[in-house]
Amino acid sequence: MNLERTHLNLFFDIRSIITMFYFEFGKDYIFSGEKHDFWELVYVDKGEIEVIADSRRYSLQQGSLIFHKPNEFHSLTAIRGKAPNVIVITFDCHSPMMERFADKLFLLNHEQRNAMARIISEGANAFEFPFRYPLTRNPNQPLGSEQLVKVYLETFLILLLRGDSSLEHGRAPLLLPKEKDEDRLVSAIVTLMEERLSSQLSLMEISQTLHIANTKLKELFKRHTGKTVMEYYAHMKMEKAKLLIREDGHNFTEISRQLGFSSVHYFSKAFKRSSGMNPSEYAKSVKARSRIEQKASQKG
Repeated sequence: MNLERTHLNLFFDIRSIITMFYFEFGKDYIFSGEKHDFWELVYVDKGEIEVIADSRRYSLQQGSLIFHKPNEFHSLTAIRGKAPNVIVITFDCHSPMMERFADKLFLLNHEQRNAMARIISEGANAFEFPFRYPLTRNPNQPLGSEQLVKVYLETFLILLLRGDSSLEHGRAPLLLPKEKDEDRLVSAIVTLMEERLSSQLSLMEISQTLHIANTKLKELFKRHTGKTVMEYYAHMKMEKAKLLIREDGHNFTEISRQLGFSSVHYFSKAFKRSSGMNPSEYAKSVKARSRIEQKASQKG
């Protein structure tokens, strides 16, 4: 029996990725600029950067994203003495809808940030991490991981378009009331963690401060972030420690105190468990990487 097919309308079809990077730049990092014939996505995960795109100058804070269209000259600088974490993904996409992203800044909401995290997480499954150019396939990559990178990136672009459309045309919010409430609650939990990085925040304190039962708190947070509350909190502390090391304004004892550790010994153990190297090794790797990046920038 011949049945009529409904051919799906596809907004985006991404078949190739040129680069995927998660950069941990130093506080004085400067990239003098380049241009190329493919799209580039730049997202500030931590810190603040200044971007120049042709003749336009933009300041991007944490959570901000910009696209560079093909053949647009662009450069990047760390500003305000803050060491930024920056995600850069370059890819080929010939959809006319990509023009909707040109010459705009985006501030990602919680859903969009999670979508971005999924791209990087699956990218680390598909390719050897830390990412390099050209991307090297992970010989033990899980089944379908490269296709998931494609799907997650296309999904992210659609979420951005939807969010942009709702602002332009006054459409109803995309999240249902319950989802909006959960999104706000997760954001409140993360904000509380950020405010209490200098202490040892417990699950019970979060529960009591935000008036939410322990069981609901754990289930909701894991469902939205993929991590337990305490795993996320520990990760935030280590990311803050990396930032302070790259800014090079504090010694390890001062950093351990700022992050609520009882001693530099316990801080060093937690840091090595998280990153695979101790704080001194990380500081040396940052300086070495910075020299390599600066040389590459000068050659470009």
